[in-house]
Amino acid sequence: MKYMLMMNTMRTGRGVPEWPKKDLQAHIAFMIALNQELHERGELVSAEGLSFPDQARLVRAGKDGTPMTDGVFPESKEFLAGFWIIDVESPERAYVIGARISAAPGPGGSPLNIPIEVRPVMSGPPPEMLQ
Repeated sequence: MKYMLMMNTMRTGRGVPEWPKKDLQAHIAFMIALNQELHERGELVSAEGLSFPDQARLVRAGKDGTPMTDGVFPESKEFLAGFWIIDVESPERAYVIGARISAAPGPGGSPLNIPIEVRPVMSGPPPEMLQ
């Protein structure tokens, strides 16, 4: 079953950019190694880091369908920093992977213990909704 693991983290203005270079490099090395391990196990479908909130915009359709944007939202306390799509045998395995991501090293090498949201990926709408 597929799961999406979402890392909502790093309050704006107090996040990764302020870390010492060696701590940032250790964090990145951890993520690269984890992704490589998941790939080798055949569990990694996709993983992406996202830009900081100052690059984000909300988009809605205008009356004629043209895109209308709103943003930047610097007052955001948290934001989606990245995500993984994994394909594993059980929810328990997804939770183990989520816990490893949560424990990624932060400043001074201490585990960050970031909450990781683990959510099943639906393969489609419920059958009763298609009739």
